[in-house]
Amino acid sequence: MDKLIQEARQLFGIHLTGRQAIALMTYERELLAWNEKFNLTAIRDAEGIRTKHFLDSFSCVLAWKGIPPRTLIDVGTGAGFPGIPLKILYPSMRLTLVESVGKKADFCRHVAGTLKLDAVEVLHARAEEAGQMPAHREKYEWAVARAVANLPVLAEYLLPLVQVGGSMLAQKGQSGPAEAHKAEKALKVLGGEMRQLTRVTLPGVAEDRYLVVAKKVAATPKGYPRKPGVPAKKPL
Repeated sequence: MDKLIQEARQLFGIHLTGRQAIALMTYERELLAWNEKFNLTAIRDAEGIRTKHFLDSFSCVLAWKGIPPRTLIDVGTGAGFPGIPLKILYPSMRLTLVESVGKKADFCRHVAGTLKLDAVEVLHARAEEAGQMPAHREKYEWAVARAVANLPVLAEYLLPLVQVGGSMLAQKGQSGPAEAHKAEKALKVLGGEMRQLTRVTLPGVAEDRYLVVAKKVAATPKGYPRKPGVPAKKPL
């Protein structure tokens, strides 16, 4: 854990407190235990969890340039990434986690309860359903997703959840720049505008990663997101 604390500081300027470090250790322990029964994540060793889940989640801080979100929705969160590590960093942030797989949603609820995290809601739903719910549509400063879908599809999942003036953040691999170029049409249709492409290097991870940020400049038309499955089949 000392190595994680040091790398979080060096890479992202994050100063983890003792309480935050303990929360991350508890999270890691629960993830390893649940992973033995349910396939929550392909990463099954402590070092992999610390680099490819915790540090990777922390890299999001590069996108908001010192002003963390007050409200964040994490779509396709899986076992809680990047949402729960970010909530550990920012205890006052209101967090919603969207996950369509029941066991993964259950795990997120379990971790939020175990860590006594306030203002965390777990939605067992598809992204397309969440985007049409009045309680969630255009309600968030930031919507984030990690490796869920190609960017034109992802924009249709995320932008309907973001308030005008807010932003969507996609955590991407090496294809980030090419996907950003391809997503321009989809962003325009959905009320978004490409703003930022930030390269991220994680220790011991060979391929580059990218944070792709789009600003919400206009309301998303009512018809988006389309019905579950349609955005992936017919990307904008």
